[in-house]
Amino acid sequence: MSTLDKKIEAYVDELGARAKAAAQGLLTATTKQKNDALRKSAANLRAATSELIAANEKDVAYAKDAGKPDSFIDRLMLNEERIEGMAKALEDIAELPDPVGRQLAQFDRPNGLRIERVAVPLGVIGMIYESRPNVGSDASALCLKSGNAVILRGGSDSQHSTKVIVECLAKGLKEAGLPEHAVQTIGIPDRQAVTALLRCTKYVDLVIPRGGRGLVELVRDQAAVPTLLHLDGNCHIYVHESADLDKAKDVVRNAKLRRLGVCGATESLVLDKAIAGDILPKLLDNMPECEFRGDAAAQAIDSRVVAASEEDFDTEFLDAILSVKVVDGIDEGIAHVKAHSSAHTDSIMAEDEAAARRFQQEVDSAIVMHNASTQFADGGEFGMGAEIGIATGKMHARGPVGLEQLTSFKYLVHGSGQTRP
Repeated sequence: MSTLDKKIEAYVDELGARAKAAAQGLLTATTKQKNDALRKSAANLRAATSELIAANEKDVAYAKDAGKPDSFIDRLMLNEERIEGMAKALEDIAELPDPVGRQLAQFDRPNGLRIERVAVPLGVIGMIYESRPNVGSDASALCLKSGNAVILRGGSDSQHSTKVIVECLAKGLKEAGLPEHAVQTIGIPDRQAVTALLRCTKYVDLVIPRGGRGLVELVRDQAAVPTLLHLDGNCHIYVHESADLDKAKDVVRNAKLRRLGVCGATESLVLDKAIAGDILPKLLDNMPECEFRGDAAAQAIDSRVVAASEEDFDTEFLDAILSVKVVDGIDEGIAHVKAHSSAHTDSIMAEDEAAARRFQQEVDSAIVMHNASTQFADGGEFGMGAEIGIATGKMHARGPVGLEQLTSFKYLVHGSGQTRP
């Protein structure tokens, strides 16, 4: 290991030790203290709006100079409205029930032992994410409310914005009488810092990556600590033959174009051949800014559809591009979605309840919708206040990861002097 690598490892270990101590301090934090910290942090964000916008402008200028696409710039950019949204999310989380200390089960044994299963924090969470600065704010708030300390590693593209956000949150913690090191950020851009965090088994209990497939696969392959993976969002909408076509036209437009750079954006459109000839031209008319890449059947319906490659059906475009597949009935529709979905969010447009129920049962994604835009795949829209990500695996948590998903549990056993024979 080089001298530089040793210094970086020592730096991350120091952050970890502070976070571990802070997590221990949060074990005795009251709900009121945590809520006060969140509300004070929200006020700090609002007060720092000008400073945060100035910092974000540096990040945006850096990203533009680096030739980042418009969808990336959109995810990175902050304005007064988005900063207000960040502050409001903190206040919304403060209004949610405290997940720590919930009694999950209680049972009495014949020997007189009374056993409780109660929710407890996970401990120290490492959060690795890419360009969206609000992810750091949302993740920190969720970790705080659930009694966890967090170490943030935002992308180098958002480092100026992240620094100001963390300062606002740390100040809020201190003002509420809680350990300010419960929220920290890795302040160096060196990628070795990510590796050090992934191997920091002495202090870090869980790492959550939020970003593109490359980041998630890096975490999966290099982590020595447990991980909660969030893969890319290759989301589908299947328009069944029973669909209300006017309803489908509006939903598909929203699902694709409302925001291009979010993981819940629809990337692939699956059309039943019984209605493809009717709906596809309407969609093209309604979405002129979007490029449709389709199979031979879709191209035969409308000349505005360009040829799709096989890779297009597995691609998270994060751009105004939509792959289109025409299928012969629901069997083929479900088969196509299962073959190409990233198991994030998929939706069916159908007025046939039996068809919708079958789709929702057989498509094994974290979120499966009926007659709704995939862009509702969001913890805030699920009533969680915010989310730390969408988990696409099946262990510990799945779908939007909110407060309850950031807790574990332990057993409390109450006796009166029992001994085991």
